[in-house]
Amino acid sequence: MHPAVSRYQQVRASTSSPGELLVALYDGLFRFLKGARVHLERGERARAAELLSKAYAVVSELYIALDHSAHPELCANLEGVYGFAMDRIMQANQQGSVDAVDDTLRVLTPLREAWKLAVPKAAAEMAAERGR
Repeated sequence: MHPAVSRYQQVRASTSSPGELLVALYDGLFRFLKGARVHLERGERARAAELLSKAYAVVSELYIALDHSAHPELCANLEGVYGFAMDRIMQANQQGSVDAVDDTLRVLTPLREAWKLAVPKAAAEMAAERGR
């Protein structure tokens, strides 16, 4: 990676809100999954496996980061979605299954879209509160 890009990513990570970091994680996750899908279609299993491993790591971190004490019902629902996604990513990797990648993208897309809408809205509301 180019040093300037690496430095930009470090600054971005250190100055982003938790919500912005969450959206960035989802963006990376989708980049990995879509890349893996392309490589599976081409029969490039080794490169697909690398990307699926990265996708699995992101979902695993999302799963681990759930705070059940704050929102138990929401966390229980997300736990189920993330568990399903991890299972399908493993199947995609073991079997070279494009369908498993598609299933993962399908179940995670509504979450990604919700966060992409909610994070800027929450930031705007917080800014409005500070301005009062």
